[in-house]
Amino acid sequence: MAILEGKQSVLAALNARQRRFEVILVRHDAHAEKVQEVIDTAEQLGVAVRRVDAKELDSLAHGATHGGVVAICSAKHRTSVGDLITLLDSLSVREPPLLMLLEGVDDDRNLGFSLRTADAVGVHAVLIKKHLWDFDETEVARPASGAYERLPLVQIDTVEPLKQLQARGIELLGCIAGVRTTIFKADLTGPTILAIGGEKRGLSGAVRDICNGFVTIPTKVGGSSLSLSHASAIVMAEALRQRLDKESAKSDGSSV
Repeated sequence: MAILEGKQSVLAALNARQRRFEVILVRHDAHAEKVQEVIDTAEQLGVAVRRVDAKELDSLAHGATHGGVVAICSAKHRTSVGDLITLLDSLSVREPPLLMLLEGVDDDRNLGFSLRTADAVGVHAVLIKKHLWDFDETEVARPASGAYERLPLVQIDTVEPLKQLQARGIELLGCIAGVRTTIFKADLTGPTILAIGGEKRGLSGAVRDICNGFVTIPTKVGGSSLSLSHASAIVMAEALRQRLDKESAKSDGSSV
């Protein structure tokens, strides 16, 4: 079983309808306007809600920032490669797939922040290497603010699934330091997988070997290196900017 903390995480999980809920615990003195949506949604779905004191919630939660809402439920469903391909097939022609591959995630909260950005900019799914999957769901879900529930997370063991996606016309772009092409000069509007490594190890050799190309985030000489969550946010925001500009140009009847 898993523990979810906070209104946003619990509400997103209820709406996603991918988990089996045992019970949702709400603090006795929680303000009605802050928890009512959770209670109403739970009742609509037939999920039990129980009022408890703060001490019981604190004993289950990782900290005191749960906001008076904690859920006991099953683990999040893992999206298979087959499920991902079905999802990609359902996308409209006007919406080229945008995927993110994460390697070297050393911090659960960093992963949560990365998922939050991915959800905000319209990434369709996030791929995570199997050996990185052993993360704390609660620590990921809180900073993700609901994105952990909404985004398909695909566990991959090897680079073979990446090769399958490449065979379907999706380009794999590795984000690394020291290459000539910046994210601002690369075309990120087509079907794309953005591969981003952690600050300690970067992208693995196996992934680099099959990349269609490499891009970098331009930084000033002597500047600090970026964390995975910050780097992924910058790269994904640029991909969204390019896609919105392209859509705007089409709407205006301009050539692109």
